[in-house]
Amino acid sequence: MKRTAFVRGVRYAYRFIPGDEPCLFLHGFTGAGDVFVPVLERMLRFGCQPSAILPDLLGHGASDVPEDAARLSMDETVHDLDALLDELDISSCKVVGYSMGGRVALAFAIHFPHRVRALVLESASPGIQDPREREARRHEDDRLADEMEARGLEWFVSEWERRPIFATHEALPEEAKALQRAVRLSGSARGYAQSLRGLGTGRQPSYWDMLDQLAMPVALVTGALDAKFTGIAERMRSRLRNAMHVRIDGAGHTPHLEQPDRFAEWFAQFLCAPGRLH
Repeated sequence: MKRTAFVRGVRYAYRFIPGDEPCLFLHGFTGAGDVFVPVLERMLRFGCQPSAILPDLLGHGASDVPEDAARLSMDETVHDLDALLDELDISSCKVVGYSMGGRVALAFAIHFPHRVRALVLESASPGIQDPREREARRHEDDRLADEMEARGLEWFVSEWERRPIFATHEALPEEAKALQRAVRLSGSARGYAQSLRGLGTGRQPSYWDMLDQLAMPVALVTGALDAKFTGIAERMRSRLRNAMHVRIDGAGHTPHLEQPDRFAEWFAQFLCAPGRLH
């Protein structure tokens, strides 16, 4: 059952699953906190049960959709997460983020390094380095947001699922595909549009030059079939002080969904096995 927290003037819906060490999970664009529940269930087989905080980021799931897109910006989002941990009386935790959630997790670690014991970035990026490319992406995000609101949620979800980055999802079992689509359809066109306008890659600052500031252990996870993000992860690893890069065979952009057993086994070892975080 989801809980509600009011932080910094907005409402966040989140799920809390009790366990051992606290771990904050941040979902991707068009997702919700619940997407990580199957991963957590599989991790139990390997004796790993973190205390999981699974928020729906603004514009997603049952959380608020602010009228001002600037309220969904990266800076606002990481300060919200800081306040959410205060609300839950958690001083520090491990942080896991997938795709958009990975960008947020990285920003959170840069802004609040004392909060982050270890960082897991799945199919994530530090942003777009070139200002002109970033501006072009910002315009593309805004155009898509406008079209999404004009044509509706079902149109957008169908368009989103046809993107080349998700081509490997064709091999998913029908049940997994249906579950993924149901999560996406549980949001709203307005929410996703505002998220793009506020938290899209085009509006995110580039964190490439800040990676060497991070001292905590960092795991970069990519699907071996995702050439783009595997290349980004290798570049990131070379700039981080304490990082490892894990490639999940047989997976594209969403290893936790495409190879859930392999992902859960590795994940359990990284989060819970003694000595793995040092």
